[in-house]
Amino acid sequence: MKVAVVGATGLVGTKMLQVLAERNFPVDELLPVASEKSIGKEVDFKGKKYKVVGFADAIAAKPDVAIFSAGGGTSLELAPQFAAAGITVIDNSSAWRMDPTKKLVVPEVNANVLTKEDKIIANPNCSTIQMVVVLKPLHDKYKIKRVVVSTYQSVTGTGVKAVEQLMNERQGITDGPMAYKYPIDLNAIPQIDVFLDNGYTKEEMKMTNETIKIIGDANIKVTATTVRIPVMGGHSESVNIEFENDFDLQEVKDLLSKAPGVIVQDDIANNVYPMPLTAHEKDGTFVGRIRRDETQANTLNCWIVSDNLRKGAATNAVQIAEYLMANGLL
Repeated sequence: MKVAVVGATGLVGTKMLQVLAERNFPVDELLPVASEKSIGKEVDFKGKKYKVVGFADAIAAKPDVAIFSAGGGTSLELAPQFAAAGITVIDNSSAWRMDPTKKLVVPEVNANVLTKEDKIIANPNCSTIQMVVVLKPLHDKYKIKRVVVSTYQSVTGTGVKAVEQLMNERQGITDGPMAYKYPIDLNAIPQIDVFLDNGYTKEEMKMTNETIKIIGDANIKVTATTVRIPVMGGHSESVNIEFENDFDLQEVKDLLSKAPGVIVQDDIANNVYPMPLTAHEKDGTFVGRIRRDETQANTLNCWIVSDNLRKGAATNAVQIAEYLMANGLL
């Protein structure tokens, strides 16, 4: 199995290498790929050093799979070139997510849509991934009508520059790089990505549109508010879910505890609930504060947390590759 990681020197690319190693994905030959300025640099994988190669060399090497985390523009340009060479691309950018000809996949939810013909597969937005892992088993049982979600998102979702800004601010350094227009330490910024004509941000509309595509039900209504906060371990979400059918609270907890990829942390007597601090470097999607909305019939409140660099990006992409391999689709 020959594997390329495109964008191998970035925050998510580095995490992809880590996850491939941890999950013992059968990498016989690794091709770390990056832009021209990184060619020749070395990355570490399972204790060995590998030299970064350029895009043309990577395509010529014909890997079985290329996991992309190199930005939307790069993906739009290069993913079709890799695919034309017979290479299966799993892309972590937003470039292909809403393309009607491309599959948008969270393995626990809809991996069964994949076929051998899918040469460009889209990895969803981090905040969408963790939410749909929880929503899908509930939708199957009670049928979701509407979702209201507010997110509390880690600076790691923005990248290295944002982490540097936060750490600099904590140390009183004021002349460092600024990933955000405003200070992030001791602050909450209610804008992730650019504003659109409808007053929502691109991130908020991603959550709306991607959720519907992944679950495969256009009748689900989703409205989102996404907020950046000064944490590092993962994204948190307050989610209000209205169902067509009523539910039993204990049945909901039992259902979620059996759902693939979901870990229920819901013991309020002992102050046990999901947090970025405890979700950090874990692959699961954690759900807690599970309770009935007492103001509206058939409606549930819950709190969902996941490490956005792992399940929200790298792990989900690697799980797609694992599914393809296990089902003879690579």
